[in-house]
Amino acid sequence: MATKEEHVRKPEWLKIKLNTNENYTGLKKMMREKNLHTVCEEARCPNIHECWAVRRTATFMILGEVCTRACRFCAVKTGLPTELDWEEPERVADSVQLMNLKHAVITVVARDDLKDGGAGVLAETVRAIRRKNPLTTIEVLPSDMGGVEENLRMVMDAKPDILNHNIETVRSLTPRVRARAKYDRSLEFLRRAKEMQPDIPTKSSIMLGLGETKEEIIETMDDLRANNVDIMTIGQYLQPTKKHLKVQKYYHPKEFDELKEIALSKGFSHVEAGPLVRSSYHADEQVNAAKKNEADSKTS
Repeated sequence: MATKEEHVRKPEWLKIKLNTNENYTGLKKMMREKNLHTVCEEARCPNIHECWAVRRTATFMILGEVCTRACRFCAVKTGLPTELDWEEPERVADSVQLMNLKHAVITVVARDDLKDGGAGVLAETVRAIRRKNPLTTIEVLPSDMGGVEENLRMVMDAKPDILNHNIETVRSLTPRVRARAKYDRSLEFLRRAKEMQPDIPTKSSIMLGLGETKEEIIETMDDLRANNVDIMTIGQYLQPTKKHLKVQKYYHPKEFDELKEIALSKGFSHVEAGPLVRSSYHADEQVNAAKKNEADSKTS
């Protein structure tokens, strides 16, 4: 269990260099002017300064900034959202164009108040980006959208370049960590996505440090592969506020290296693992590596 000292003190490898250059401030200004939200800010991502200031990339969060779920690991605001902005897809597409992005990641808050779970706006956002930015690859990161097959089909029919849905944690911890989400429903969601569009890579992420065992981590890898998930990311859970779950363990970078090798041996086409790795961290490199591996496997 985490001690008080462990809870307060982060290891040396988790210290983050802040960078607020003109790329960072310019991107922040543009997001405010376009009335757009990013998961980078809302979820307090530790990589925001690297992505915004150095790589000039961002993960757009659509359908508002209020989530209908209260997952105990997530800093996004929880409540009853009211807005459904059908002009948002065009604003996101314009921003992708202004940023000259090669790869755009679009995530959504959970909208259990909507029959389609927000699938319609997400699908239109993919189409809007495609119209204005034909060379940009697009990654979508939806919630399970209630596990409704028609909602997922709406998104997959828009033909994103990659479908990302996070399992988040191991089976035994799911009820305590994820609100309303179910471990097996997430696996089914990923399996159905691959069945609907076999050529679109699927991706999922797990965060460590919530009390899971190594055996459970490996079991999650096996479960993801059994449902044809192509890409896996593994990162360290960091407690966003005192209200959220405490960190039970800080994994050493060497432990992440070992887990990466294990995951690759399971057959994932690409794996990112490290203390600061997040689902959309270096996402452009992930999707390109996965496509290269897929092409290599077809020619071998």
